[in-house]
Amino acid sequence: MDHVVTTLPTERRPGCPFDPPAELIRAREHGPISPYAFPGGRPGWLVTGFDLVRAVLADPRFSSRKELMRHPTIDITGMEVPPAPPGEFLLMDEPQHSRYRKPLVGRFTVRRMRQLTERVEQITAEHLDAMEEAGPPTDLVTAFPTPIPAVMICELLGVPYEDRGSFQEQVGSFMSGETSDEDLMAAYTATQEYLAKLVAAKRADPTDDVLSDLTDSDLTDEELKGMSLILLAAGLDTTANMLALGTFALLRNPAQLAALRDDPGLADRAVEELLRYLSVAKTFMRTALEDVELGGRTIEAGTTVILSYSTANRDPERFTDPHVLDLRRQDGPHLAFGHGIHQCLGQQLARVEMRVAFPALLHRFPTLRLAVPAEEVRLRPETADIYGVKSLPVTWDA
Repeated sequence: MDHVVTTLPTERRPGCPFDPPAELIRAREHGPISPYAFPGGRPGWLVTGFDLVRAVLADPRFSSRKELMRHPTIDITGMEVPPAPPGEFLLMDEPQHSRYRKPLVGRFTVRRMRQLTERVEQITAEHLDAMEEAGPPTDLVTAFPTPIPAVMICELLGVPYEDRGSFQEQVGSFMSGETSDEDLMAAYTATQEYLAKLVAAKRADPTDDVLSDLTDSDLTDEELKGMSLILLAAGLDTTANMLALGTFALLRNPAQLAALRDDPGLADRAVEELLRYLSVAKTFMRTALEDVELGGRTIEAGTTVILSYSTANRDPERFTDPHVLDLRRQDGPHLAFGHGIHQCLGQQLARVEMRVAFPALLHRFPTLRLAVPAEEVRLRPETADIYGVKSLPVTWDA
């Protein structure tokens, strides 16, 4: 008998902040695909298995177009959903998707991102210096994980230094998942307005940054604004929360923390395992453009499927002891950055930032530990698109 899921589960088991919601794990135990009842009664599917999630992401018969999607928790029956704004290519299919992504690909190559390693090391050292000078205790979220990707994405977009504080505050407001609808829209609108002014400034007076490079193309100001918003959302919130939640996970797994602290050469493998284990980008959706057979089921044209990255990356048919954090794991690739044509464009930059930041933090503060009981660490609400911690009070032997 089918295990029907009637709401997108968000409840995590007490004491298990790093595991997917319990109901999602139970759904995966019943099989890699389950019927899902969207609000309003529209049928859909929840895909929780690694192989099927990967298959959907690679299949052009499944669309990313915003206007075709159902909402997993809100009844939008009878509502007309508009297409994605110009430039916001994550919510588009080909050929529109490639029009925006292709100009960026050459600017986010593995080689170019590795060239940024020295700058990441400099930014990391500066913030560790500031932590050391201020002394313990501190909220690690504001002192370390958030500033590093924030500085990098501001430099890539060419945000003037004097604007960065207010700009980051605006962005944080609409990504936190905690602001009221009114405040969220105000912050979102303010960010859009700032990006529009930034695009105009770069077109008038280009500087050495990705956004200035893109002004030398046939892309309109509106398209460049949308692309900037995508780069901002993908490059800031995800990495910041991986660094914060990853540190929390390491502090809760002292043997793994010690292994990374004592062997910086383990950093590459450690980053991949933390990406798999935490899966801060929890779910994505696709809509079938035609009838598609998937896992022995027929996904009818027009049906939306929810893809659970967190359970796919904990699939016992793909990973040995999937709920165990093992920094020496050799099970192979994960889906934390997605797959297919929409695979995260900035994944190499995120890897560089994490490969530098985790070992540097643990080396500088070898006695780093939580300053509060683990159960008192405040987690981001499940309404946030990206999972993480709100604050992480830590201390160390000064």
